[in-house]
Amino acid sequence: MKLGIVGLPNVGKSTLFNSLTKAGAESANYPFCTIDPNVGIVPVPDKRLKLLGDFYNSKKVTPAVIEFVDIAGLVKGASKGEGLGNQFLANIREVDAIVHVVRCFEDSNVIHVDGSINPLRDIETIELELIFSDLEILERRIAKTTKVARNDKTAAKELEFQERIKAHLEDSKPAKTMELENEDEEAWMSEYNLLTWKPVIFAANVAEDDLADDAASNENVQKVRALAAEEGSEVFVICAQIEQEIAELDDEEKAEFLEDLGLSESGLEKLIAASYHILGLQSYLTSGEDETRAWTIPIGCKAPQAAGKIHSDFERGFIKAEVVNYQDLLDCGSYAGARDKGLVRIEGKEYVVKDGDVILFRFNV
Repeated sequence: MKLGIVGLPNVGKSTLFNSLTKAGAESANYPFCTIDPNVGIVPVPDKRLKLLGDFYNSKKVTPAVIEFVDIAGLVKGASKGEGLGNQFLANIREVDAIVHVVRCFEDSNVIHVDGSINPLRDIETIELELIFSDLEILERRIAKTTKVARNDKTAAKELEFQERIKAHLEDSKPAKTMELENEDEEAWMSEYNLLTWKPVIFAANVAEDDLADDAASNENVQKVRALAAEEGSEVFVICAQIEQEIAELDDEEKAEFLEDLGLSESGLEKLIAASYHILGLQSYLTSGEDETRAWTIPIGCKAPQAAGKIHSDFERGFIKAEVVNYQDLLDCGSYAGARDKGLVRIEGKEYVVKDGDVILFRFNV
């Protein structure tokens, strides 16, 4: 999973990125890796892994990972190359989802680029730049499709669809709010890789005092939540400054610090939950003496395709899957105990894998 972190200057974007990636570096099981100055790979916190790792006394525990990209240079006019606009737009096309950091706190010491706190205006600024960029791409597509549409019925239908998207975008609406009528339109839209088609997670950056009640009394956050509901986006509340402090702590200190703040989870955990939800993802587990590991798959994924995440041979030669829920396994005290109670199931090619399944694949190639 690759998430791009965007936002206007002085909204807490880089602070959030630095704290998330530094928090990831604290994991003893998966070393943080810097690919370049603004890209980081962070392990996905998953309490089930340690429990299973201890259960099997595994030599290695490997979490799923998320790649964060701190996308710089977005200002008004980015779609026309202002600031580092072209670099920004190139980077964002490569991500699976956009994490849009929106400032929802007042602080006279941190000047806002537009002089005042207005999250809806900030969101609109970035959204419009993405729309302008999408329109340029779409116009090139339309010109190409027009050449063949006269003698090709399928191309003619696609041209009509492209014109609908263009009108939608010209109405200052992101592509993701447009209703698609059939599978052809879904396939075409995915192929275009429009920026405003990508899922969005709004990170409402608040002051520390707003964290305990999840910013229920923060009017700016409520405005962001209302907009997200209209667009089908996700929202989570975060204090980037607090996340930076948390990143300096070990696991025990981190838990105590969160408890003192009245919080049950960190910003990283909130972000990961939101990203898994909006992208329709889940994790299944494999576990044994050599390694306990989490594998990220789409919700609805069948057993052979899930096996293919480990190795293509597992999918090609799939025979069956031995499946047990991780909590059932732990409660029974042993794999044999779970099997004796009928909790280990033999599943075939049509089995739809569930979150938290512990699976042993049988295959032959």
